[in-house]
Amino acid sequence: MKKPSILLIDDDDSLRRVIEFSLTDAGHRVRAAASGEEGLRFFEQDAFDAVVTDITMPGMGGMEVLAKIRERDPGLPVIMITAYGTIENAVSAMRQGAFDYITKPFNRDELRMTLDKALRMRRLERENAELRAEVADRYRFESIIGTSARVKEVLEMAGRVAGSDATVLITGERGTGKELLAKGIHFNSRRAEGPFVAVNCAAIPESLIESELFGHVKGAFTGAVRDREGKFELADGGTILLDEIADLRIDLQAKILRVLQERMVDRVGGEKSVPVDVRVIASTNRNLDQAIREGKFREDLYDRINVIALTMPPLRERREDIPLLVEHFLRKFNKDSPVSVSREALGLLASYGWPGNVRELESVIERASVLRRSDVVTPAELPDKLTREKPGIEGIILNLPEEGIALEDLEKGLIVKALEKHNNNQTRAAEYLGITRPTLIYRMEKYGLK
Repeated sequence: MKKPSILLIDDDDSLRRVIEFSLTDAGHRVRAAASGEEGLRFFEQDAFDAVVTDITMPGMGGMEVLAKIRERDPGLPVIMITAYGTIENAVSAMRQGAFDYITKPFNRDELRMTLDKALRMRRLERENAELRAEVADRYRFESIIGTSARVKEVLEMAGRVAGSDATVLITGERGTGKELLAKGIHFNSRRAEGPFVAVNCAAIPESLIESELFGHVKGAFTGAVRDREGKFELADGGTILLDEIADLRIDLQAKILRVLQERMVDRVGGEKSVPVDVRVIASTNRNLDQAIREGKFREDLYDRINVIALTMPPLRERREDIPLLVEHFLRKFNKDSPVSVSREALGLLASYGWPGNVRELESVIERASVLRRSDVVTPAELPDKLTREKPGIEGIILNLPEEGIALEDLEKGLIVKALEKHNNNQTRAAEYLGITRPTLIYRMEKYGLK
């Protein structure tokens, strides 16, 4: 491990040598300067993890050294050494950005402990900066894999939207990458340094959703033993993603509308409104126009969230992206060895319907990576649902009517027939249709099938 590098500045030769020996003995690399001027020259020549400087020195004093270091590296911790009679100067230095101060005379343990705290802070700041850079890089729009025209169109629009605070509605089937797109918008916006808070409105029990979104005050209900911030307050200064917003109750939709209009939230049981500065991104896999007609979604809320509408295309409508996604997931799950996919396996992957979209493809590639017998994935490592041949559309519909056909009615009819064929066994009906059981249940709910 690299030794921490310390810049020591003190005009007292004997004290400087004692401190240099003590810090070197503690495992640090120390460069000692006898004046403020010499210390700044060393600072320009080398990189340091912390600075220890006396306040009172002839020529350039410690306060001036602090000011010049802060100009060049505001995050570098500077520890001031001061005599007892000049503690006011040390306090002033703290106000101007010094990390801490120690008073003469001091023992070496006091200096080491203060320096260790400064180095830990410096290390954490660097790690946080690296983590923020990693997260920002991970959620660049370029991280959404695809070169198809549909994907390029969505990403181009998202890039233009990111620079504004406009509310965004992202639609698309399950597993298409709606949350990934929302994160891309956030991390490419001026709010990137703020929090990104994702709320799955369909996953939170109805009895808790209001408190989760808006917070509550102590005593608002049984179990509310203290005040608690809601997701909107936690997202203050950043972005909140309301995933599956169509699953919210009508009364909660009205409260979301108020937040959008007034930028205020009301905690459950509270008497005062709390201001919030938050960008709202909503997403859903449902048809909101149909939900409005059925009285399940407020039209005024739809108008407020539909300022910018983006639709993530299903994987079956961008099959040219499947080889890129397969390659990406193979690298993700096989970091220690290069793995490829055979032509036959890739053909099966490219021709499958992918009702679970990119998320389903990722799971299939992860499974294949675990089961593979060599560095080449073959059809043997793919699920049976990909290898079973099914009849094409020509085997189902013989004559298309001249007046046209309603696609949703056709899909609903196929689901009914599949359920009838398998005595309402949802698992077998889903397998027959080449979709997952959750997808079948969602479509049954969509068409009101019991």
